[in-house]
Amino acid sequence: MGHVTGLLMVFVCFSGLWAQEADTVKTIEGIFYLDGQPISIDMKGGVITGITRKGKLSDPALAATYIAPGFVDHQVNGYISHSFVGEDLTVAQVRKITRKFWEHGITTYLPTLTTNDSDRMLRNFAVLAEATEDPEIGLSVPGFHVEGPYISPVEGFRGAHNPKWIRKPDWKEFEVWYEASNGKILEITIAPELEGAIDFIKKCRQKGIVVALGHHNGSAEIIQEAVDAGASVSTHLGNGCANMIHRHDNPLWAQLADDRLAASIIVDGFHLRPEEVRTFYKVKGPENTILVSDVIRLAGMPAGTYRDFGSEVVVTPEGKVMMPSQNVLAGASFLITKGIENMISFTQCSLADAIHMASRNPAGLLGLVDRGEIRPGKRADLVLFNMENNKMKVRKTIVAGTLVYEDEKK
Repeated sequence: MGHVTGLLMVFVCFSGLWAQEADTVKTIEGIFYLDGQPISIDMKGGVITGITRKGKLSDPALAATYIAPGFVDHQVNGYISHSFVGEDLTVAQVRKITRKFWEHGITTYLPTLTTNDSDRMLRNFAVLAEATEDPEIGLSVPGFHVEGPYISPVEGFRGAHNPKWIRKPDWKEFEVWYEASNGKILEITIAPELEGAIDFIKKCRQKGIVVALGHHNGSAEIIQEAVDAGASVSTHLGNGCANMIHRHDNPLWAQLADDRLAASIIVDGFHLRPEEVRTFYKVKGPENTILVSDVIRLAGMPAGTYRDFGSEVVVTPEGKVMMPSQNVLAGASFLITKGIENMISFTQCSLADAIHMASRNPAGLLGLVDRGEIRPGKRADLVLFNMENNKMKVRKTIVAGTLVYEDEKK
């Protein structure tokens, strides 16, 4: 009873906080991430109402503090020991993850359910749907991403996904999940070469679901057919791929060549080498490249050997997550902020472009038209941060105009 009462108090506290601030005009200052110039931003009712250029900031201490749109990560498998396909997933766990993400400027994310038993998927979609009814969580979790089980069963291409649960696309099964999610499945990753995949893609698009190609070995012809059917993004391009592939006939070239496909990439320093990141970026450009973290429940956990995905998983002291049985990576341990840092380092792109890859671009992909940019009328999802030796230090995070995190060591 005490635990339930405590959660209810938190719910009421945040509900009241947003309600009380709805008619209050608030202003923050800092350095605009787009051009490095001082600005102030007015917010009211959770929305940006004005942006003012300033000759100088009223607080000189903010001279090195950037203001950017909150980060959007559309591939999050879990965090701090909790998995979104875990057998014990609770609303409290989702709330805990959401709050920890705020500490890193992540204001929107998609809990991602990876390949598992149908009943587990059904149960956890129901838990996640319940979680989004809580305004504290719901503002940061607009929906969910399904990565599998409709992926390649071939070793290497399936990555760390448990082969026990990999299967062909099943629309009736998916519709049950969709209903349990309250219609909040926003994205699905699928292997286009599977029997029935193209028709499945068309049905998803009829529901407005973003279709991603991933963990697959589709030919150039099949990839084109999938894109013609509505697929619009590659899931962690360059990963979910066998260690040995044909130099011509492989799933990379066709995805890189098709301008209709955005590329989501994991730039943690392990999933892709710097030269791969540079090449992908040169091909897709700053408008069509999206950063994702692909973090799993072991992110934030000490180095060591764990059991996950039905196999032994090792987290190295450097942060690499490996599945020795297949010699493949098993997700990531670094958040999307690491991707922003590395993107700048690997490609020498601007801070603004790196930020866009983690905010505007994923928001646009998902059709989240209310966020991802700093403009009047957009939701006031903001992050204030410093860059020190190419490392990002988040100072404040604002969700819908409300301060949800502030660094106490300013």
